[in-house]
Amino acid sequence: MSPRTSAAGSLQKSAPVFSALGDETRLRLIALLCAGGALSIAQLTAGTDITRQAVTKHLQVLADAGLVRDLWQGRERLWEFEAGRLDEARRSLDTIAQQWDRALARLKARLED
Repeated sequence: MSPRTSAAGSLQKSAPVFSALGDETRLRLIALLCAGGALSIAQLTAGTDITRQAVTKHLQVLADAGLVRDLWQGRERLWEFEAGRLDEARRSLDTIAQQWDRALARLKARLED
């Protein structure tokens, strides 16, 4: 498999993560979960005008992307951040950055010749 094919596969695998993070509410939920550990929907909606039903839908999108997971503590459903998928997405962005750096270096070399 060529590096280009590998990079394309990595980006395709990370696309759901980038899509899930493309919403302001979901970004806020991720930030809260990163800062506060496992939280209930009541805790996630406290002090906001977002309904519990809306937060539940956003959390499901994040869960489908592998960014959060739910766990049960007694009768309470808690949500926590899963860093693994975000790390994969970061590595995809690093690959793109390296490709851009190489392309810009080639362009610079050609312009200087």
